[in-house]
Amino acid sequence: MTEKLVVPDIGDFEDVEVIEILVKEGDQIKVNDPVVTIESDKSSVEIPSTVSGKIENIAIKVGDKISKDDLLLNVSSSSKILDDKSIPKDTESIIKQAEAAMAQKKEETVISQEPVRKKEQSIIQVTKSGDIDPLETQDWLESLSAVISKNGNQRAHFLIKELINKAYREGANIPYTQNTPYINTIPPEAEVKSNGDQNIERRIRSLIRWNAAAMVVRANKKFPELGGHIGTFASAATLYDVGMNHFWRAKNNKFGGDLVYFQGHSAPGMYARAFLEGRLSEKQLDSFRQEVNTDGLSSYPHPWLMPKFWQFPTVSMGLGPMLAIYQARYMKYLINRGLIKDEGRKVWAFLGDGEMDEPESMGAIGLAAREKLDNLIFVINCNLQRLDGPVRGNGKIIQELEGSFRGSGWNVIKVIWGSYWDSLIANDKTGHLVKIMNETVDGEYQAMKARDGAYVREKFFGKYSETHELVSSLSDKDIWRLNRGGHDPHKVFAAYDKASKNQGSPTVIIAKTIKGYGMGKTGESVNTTHQTKKLDVDDLMYYRDRFDVPLSDEQVRNIEYFKPDDKSPEIKYLKERRLNLGGFLPERTTYAKPIKTPSKDIFDFMKVSTGEKEMSTTMALVRMLTNLLRDKNISPRLVPIIPDEARTFGMEGFFQKIGIYAHEGQKYEPEDAAQLSSYREDKSGQVLEEGINEAGAMSSWIAAATAYTNHDIEMIPIYIFYSMFGFQRVGDLAWAAGDSQARGFLIGATAGRTTLAGEGLQHQDGHSHLIASTIPNCVTYDPTFHYELAVIFREGMRRMHEKK
Repeated sequence: MTEKLVVPDIGDFEDVEVIEILVKEGDQIKVNDPVVTIESDKSSVEIPSTVSGKIENIAIKVGDKISKDDLLLNVSSSSKILDDKSIPKDTESIIKQAEAAMAQKKEETVISQEPVRKKEQSIIQVTKSGDIDPLETQDWLESLSAVISKNGNQRAHFLIKELINKAYREGANIPYTQNTPYINTIPPEAEVKSNGDQNIERRIRSLIRWNAAAMVVRANKKFPELGGHIGTFASAATLYDVGMNHFWRAKNNKFGGDLVYFQGHSAPGMYARAFLEGRLSEKQLDSFRQEVNTDGLSSYPHPWLMPKFWQFPTVSMGLGPMLAIYQARYMKYLINRGLIKDEGRKVWAFLGDGEMDEPESMGAIGLAAREKLDNLIFVINCNLQRLDGPVRGNGKIIQELEGSFRGSGWNVIKVIWGSYWDSLIANDKTGHLVKIMNETVDGEYQAMKARDGAYVREKFFGKYSETHELVSSLSDKDIWRLNRGGHDPHKVFAAYDKASKNQGSPTVIIAKTIKGYGMGKTGESVNTTHQTKKLDVDDLMYYRDRFDVPLSDEQVRNIEYFKPDDKSPEIKYLKERRLNLGGFLPERTTYAKPIKTPSKDIFDFMKVSTGEKEMSTTMALVRMLTNLLRDKNISPRLVPIIPDEARTFGMEGFFQKIGIYAHEGQKYEPEDAAQLSSYREDKSGQVLEEGINEAGAMSSWIAAATAYTNHDIEMIPIYIFYSMFGFQRVGDLAWAAGDSQARGFLIGATAGRTTLAGEGLQHQDGHSHLIASTIPNCVTYDPTFHYELAVIFREGMRRMHEKK
């Protein structure tokens, strides 16, 4: 049976030129095999076959102008891709997804009947202020407590949701709140307990604290201009220690490893741990912030300066959160494309509450929720201080962050209060303690930790007679011992455990700590903590005593490091925990196999003059990429990244050919479904179309450009941005890419001094190459002819992806 293959709907174009015929008479072709390449004045696209069979004859030749329904080929065929009775592939996919969604919804309606642990205090308590009928309120609360005890949390959630829905239907004006009370998300009875040796872990943590502080103080005693930070790690030590001992799995020959973005200012703590592990020497610690020396330690996480140690650059502040989000998304991309295995790896990002003021820190949290990145965990260290003072002196940064993340669809876990608070909260029969916690602002919380127990008794518990009575049996010393959640390893472990098991959404752990924890009068919870580089003898003695570091007074005066013998319980435990988790962190390695540079034949067409036909370098780029996608070695590794300008760049032909990545596939039929270059989203799609979002596109590019080390697979990312104003938005990220030793191509499409004359000087590109050339490992070119583009691209692949 002979089938006619005709030109499909190509949109508004007519008389489009045939530039390539990809088959010949007698060839066997399959459905979706490309047969002809056509090119308009702005775009080239391949026409795929809609039939399988043997080509009888070809009705067109290179140079012909064709339009919709013109004959291309005659094919001897036994099967046609579509007939009136068959279900289109997209429609079939939509049906399957709908059926799966219905099945999932059906499962969700089954109420969990798992047993709930009994609590001594099962009645929910509230402050009765403003309650016009306390007895009725108590009836409702007792009913809810009974439901929780008998049928569990799921049933209680269902009933509350139904009550809210009913209230809306009845016209009740329910006030919106995105916040939960200012207490821990995980109640004590639901906490998962650590199986670690808490005494040894505390001793290890104390030694790391001391060595981190000693390193900074020693460096600044020798060279006062070096700088450095003590307070950040002092506040976050427990947050890092629990992860290192129990959760963060290293990369090895059996597992790809978790990825951890360490907060930049906490770098001294990572060096201090590596010192105990035997990975860094005392001489190296004494070269802190002296990178030009042999084995010098970089100020912050810096893969270029310490290529075997750091994985990610996380300073400038704000870039770490965004890069972590797109790294987690890129990991899902690789999994969905079948390029790496799904091993349950996680991306952890450590951030400061002051850092969350950077627009980039919060700018992509919506994407993380939309993409259901349950492989992503943020840990925000809320020590209530920016660099120079309170983050929200008149507000509550923890509640503010909770509202933003909950509103975006994240799983939020608050770790506010330590274990010493548990009995007080349980005995808060009137609810006044939680009321004070909710009312007290961050400026007050900071001031309290800069004072003493008597001050806390008066200014905090003394606000209400009920809370003053609650602590009447406690001494001022007891009150001072009431700890914050971020310094309690039990609370942190429970939060990490819950976050690691969460499915279907990203998680943020918001932990409350004290900046400069343990630093004494010079640095604990005072506005100057961040600038503290030196500690006087009294502060050093206090620090030693506070954390039981086994040093003599003379050793403290000399600011000596302390490292136990390799056979000591501490060092053996430290190494054993990391051995159980696969190895040391941070560490940077790569086992990626090189990609062989494509043959010169692929670029032959770019050596030939276009004659009278004008062609921009952007147009030539699209033709070149189309050819590269036919190379079975290169094609799977190409990652085209476009910030919502694909049609402007003439790249819409890629939509059908390789698809646009979408983690849930395509749930709709696009309005241009009948056209050759219709919009096609696919779970295994190859194009990353990022929307009007240059920073996100660049973050995706960095994730792909460093896949050779983070995922042990060489990828070839190509970020096509819109001229000069696309480049101007990503300057800081371009430096982060350089610091990361990224490998890939950045291409300014429609670029040039005269290309966008009507758009204003901001859009006219005469200097982007000068700016880019200041990045030491960024090689810049300004090609005028398409053969130059071919040479640049082939040589770039040879240098970066074959020779590495």
